[in-house]
Amino acid sequence: MPQSLYQSSIGMLTLVSDGHALTGLDFAKNQETATEEDAPIFAETRRWLDLYFNGKKPDFIPPLKPQGTPFQQKVWHELLNIPYGATVSYGEIARRVNCHSAQAIGQAVHRNPISIIIPCHRVIGADGSLTGYASGLDIKRQLLQIERIIPN
Repeated sequence: MPQSLYQSSIGMLTLVSDGHALTGLDFAKNQETATEEDAPIFAETRRWLDLYFNGKKPDFIPPLKPQGTPFQQKVWHELLNIPYGATVSYGEIARRVNCHSAQAIGQAVHRNPISIIIPCHRVIGADGSLTGYASGLDIKRQLLQIERIIPN
């Protein structure tokens, strides 16, 4: 799978593609294993990330192709409906996808392979608390600060 690196203001990101669509975006764990490919999808994703990390709402979404179960796909699709600068609870996502388990939603959110663009960081606890983020709560807090959801 072609890969590329992106240096964001909050850390190095690894972008993964099938050559046509983005299949993964996560904080780089081992930069030495990333190959540096320059597929058009990476240029489009970098443009999206440049806007985002400069505090601007991107007005497009690059082609995405996350791999997961039909239930995970349904949850990830719903995450894309959370507006920039807003949050929703796990319970609200569960209601929207007709699921009776906020825990099942949490597991699907946790397995989101395209972080930031599929905005799992916008999902919070029912009481407004920052809970569960695969890259850590500090990163989640920073992403919410970029969107001005919480103060710096």
